[in-house]
Amino acid sequence: MMGRHLKDADGLPLEVIDPGRINKDAGPDFFNAKIKINGTVWIGNVEIHLKASDWFRHRHDSDPAYENIILHVVAVSDRRITRPDGSLIPQVSLTLPPDFFSLYDRLASNPAYLRCSHFISELSPLTVTDWLETLAIERMQLKSRKVSDILNFTGNDWEQTCFIVLARALGFGLNGDPFEMLARSIPLKILHHHSDNPLQLQALLFGQAAMLDQSLHIFDEFYQLLCREYYFLARKYGLSPLRPGLWKYSRTRPQNFPHRRIAFLAKACEGGFSLLSRLVENIREGRDVRPLFNWILEGYWHTHSSFDADARSSSDTLSAASISLLIINAVVPLVYTFAQHRGEYETAEKAVALLENLPPENNGIIREWGAYGLKSGDAMRSQALIQLRREYCEQRKCLYCRFGHFFLRKAAAGSSFL
Repeated sequence: MMGRHLKDADGLPLEVIDPGRINKDAGPDFFNAKIKINGTVWIGNVEIHLKASDWFRHRHDSDPAYENIILHVVAVSDRRITRPDGSLIPQVSLTLPPDFFSLYDRLASNPAYLRCSHFISELSPLTVTDWLETLAIERMQLKSRKVSDILNFTGNDWEQTCFIVLARALGFGLNGDPFEMLARSIPLKILHHHSDNPLQLQALLFGQAAMLDQSLHIFDEFYQLLCREYYFLARKYGLSPLRPGLWKYSRTRPQNFPHRRIAFLAKACEGGFSLLSRLVENIREGRDVRPLFNWILEGYWHTHSSFDADARSSSDTLSAASISLLIINAVVPLVYTFAQHRGEYETAEKAVALLENLPPENNGIIREWGAYGLKSGDAMRSQALIQLRREYCEQRKCLYCRFGHFFLRKAAAGSSFL
């Protein structure tokens, strides 16, 4: 789009020797670029804006990360930018056709609506496949970093980390945050001490979830028993529950209420929580991991979806779709990260390969992409499409998306997509 031989805003000859490395996180757009201006070689970072004045709108003037900018590339040169010492930052203006600006506005103005949807048919299958494969890897790395953050929180305790990641996954998006907060609020060693007592496990988890109040459900004997057990155990271990009101129930079927998910989490702790070691062993040996999630709710939760709420028609086990989601969102990132930390790269590859053997997710994002012609045949592809939506479309990073970049290049070359 730019070419290598340009002139800067002062008319000096400018050669792009190396454009540098694109930055997909916060900070300048390109790192470690190498340019030559009027015979002098500069090495540093490059920032790109539509308008030069966006430098101030984005508050780069007060951000130390932008002090080493050697080139400012703009489409509209409405002002010059200076460094903290007052020296001018070299600036290059691109000459672009009007269609480019119109297309960019359409792509980035409203991320709630996929502005490129009408252009997707213009993409070659190779372009689509190559970008989606990259996005799938990006999403795995993103999830792996989150697992590593939790590992740091637990003091490198892998089973506690697994417990937290599993709990969040049991929230299935809507209640992911409160489930993670719940799992972080109670040391796994306390649950281990009571792993042979299902009642106390449930009391600890429901109590920490701020779901137990002795003044409520006074005629529900099981609920009152949980209250008494929790009050005793909370005093013994110095536990404090989450703040009330965190749990969400909107558009949720009774069998998917957080109460039942917490009951499943308690089931996972019976006999001692050692899920990660079993997951790693199964994946190393090429065995199916799904049987590890065949928890069966019994007793009170056989007939209830929440306290005092009858639910005799509810399933006592997790559905096949729910188990697939747990594998996608908990098992694969956990085992991948564990194996990477241990240098067991074959095990890490086996973990990622699970996604290719799972059905794609069925949610609004996947259905939306499907309506525009991007179908998902497996979970690897659906994860890529979620990454595209969340990290590019919703963040308005059309310039960093290969699809958006393709359309913008065509527009810059004079092809109309409007």
